[in-house]
Amino acid sequence: MTRRLGPPRLLLMEVPLTEDQITQLAQVAKAKGRTTDELAQEVLARYPEEEARFVEAVRLGEAQLERGEYLSHEEVGQRIKRLSHP
Repeated sequence: MTRRLGPPRLLLMEVPLTEDQITQLAQVAKAKGRTTDELAQEVLARYPEEEARFVEAVRLGEAQLERGEYLSHEEVGQRIKRLSHP
């Protein structure tokens, strides 16, 4: 298998966005000193890994529930009280 050297080939893709999404993207890009295109590429590059991590966390949580490893609402409340009032 031959490996291509140099920067990856860029392809264009059109994605319909709402005005709010465009505004949010522009605001975040400006705050980060990036263009909206650069920010969109960054977000799209990170998404698959973050989605896989989320799906795995849900899977682990479901497995814990099946094993009976969970806290009741009251137990969570007690832990929060202990943590906030040492």
